[in-house]
Amino acid sequence: MDINIGNVVENYRERIQRLALFDPLYALSRKGMRDNSGKDIDYFSFGLLTLLFFFENMLIRNKKTGVKELAEFLMELSKEEVDLDIYGFERIARTIIDTFRPPTGKRNSKSFYNWETRQQDSVQYSILKAAKADLETNTQYYTLDEQGLELIFATKEYFNEFQLSINQLVLRKQLEKGEFSGALRQIDEMNLDVKNLQDRIVRIKHEVNRNIVSNETYERYKSIIEDINNRLERENEEFEELKAFVSETREKIASDLSKAEDRKAYELIIQIDKELGEVHYNHRLLFKDSIILKTSALQAAQESLYYVGIDSFNFNQEITSRVFSSPIPLKETKTLIEPFLYLETNKTWSPLTVFSHQKIEKLDKEERVVDFLAVTSDEEIKRDMKLQSSNYKAVGAITLAAMKGNDEVTIEEIVEYIKQNNYGEILNHRSFYDFFIILHQKSPIIMEQQQDQEESLLGQVYKLLAKRGKTLYVEELDNILKVTERFEIKNMSFRLEEF
Repeated sequence: MDINIGNVVENYRERIQRLALFDPLYALSRKGMRDNSGKDIDYFSFGLLTLLFFFENMLIRNKKTGVKELAEFLMELSKEEVDLDIYGFERIARTIIDTFRPPTGKRNSKSFYNWETRQQDSVQYSILKAAKADLETNTQYYTLDEQGLELIFATKEYFNEFQLSINQLVLRKQLEKGEFSGALRQIDEMNLDVKNLQDRIVRIKHEVNRNIVSNETYERYKSIIEDINNRLERENEEFEELKAFVSETREKIASDLSKAEDRKAYELIIQIDKELGEVHYNHRLLFKDSIILKTSALQAAQESLYYVGIDSFNFNQEITSRVFSSPIPLKETKTLIEPFLYLETNKTWSPLTVFSHQKIEKLDKEERVVDFLAVTSDEEIKRDMKLQSSNYKAVGAITLAAMKGNDEVTIEEIVEYIKQNNYGEILNHRSFYDFFIILHQKSPIIMEQQQDQEESLLGQVYKLLAKRGKTLYVEELDNILKVTERFEIKNMSFRLEEF
């Protein structure tokens, strides 16, 4: 036999799934019901009309379609053929919706023997899905699911994957013939095709993140995504050509608007240009998403597949058990475990390190953030001097307060005074210690000679001390004070004299 059996049964499950989409229609045909005149109800036809009803509402973007709206549609359509009131048509509508979408919430399914895998298999499909609901009136609305759209498209004898491409070709023919009203409807169908493709890409993205557990699965999804990306690229090129064609047609019509027919056609071509631009924009976003899916999502899936392989590797079973349970030579044992050993590391220190750049930080200085223009070095120096001068003035005021009217006080007594009066935070700042060190270096200080030093670092301090005496003496004492864990200073006497 020359026939390749593998080619015959290839994609058997997908073919069964497409055939299974018609099962709800045939299930409806077996429903037994008669109208008030005793005439049989054609549930099969009503089932197909229901699909067309929901499809038409999707085209006009009407999202409020439920049992009541379907019943009114069927009643209006068959008022000359079926003798039923609105309640009878509502019962028919409920039966049809429950057949397309089981009230249990489970998807429709079909079990079969898969001749490709030689195993029992099943497929699931969903014709209708729940849309938004009106909680005030307790009304549930429905819309066609992806398989429902496939079933609708299957009745037009072309594949769903090429629906948008075919609609683009039909639109071009309609524009060439001047059928602008039909072109607008065709654009509505194209917009629906784009949304359907968007849902499919989102679903594939989730499936990529969830289902890739082997290299074969990865390659299959990679092929699917590449096919979608290539098709979207071709469709985007066709959109560009359609936009150019619409623009040319618009310019031709605009050149002569003397007749009412021409003005009507011009209004239609303007609307076509606008709606086609919206569809093209959504399609470009979809094209961008497919590129991201092709790169980042597949790359992430490949990395996760790598780590799944690492996690599934059992070191004890693959390496340890192999080494100790099998009588293998020592040399082969080393070869077996060598890929899992760390590379040799050796810590060294070079004397040249002492000459490298040292990072010096001042722990008591908060980080400064300049929001706009950078501060120049001169301005920064002036700002620091002003801040430090203010700090020294505060330490000087505390020192005078610690003297309690006396002429002399020691640093030890000043520290004790600070702790008793809850000024302890000052002792953690370098400015407190620099204050006494600088005054000790300048001692003795005659206040009359410092009259012109008001703008200096200690200018405010001199002005403050001049009110208590004419000469300042700062002299070292014998003991060393450990003020905080960080700072130590040799004790000093701080004395003001009147002459």
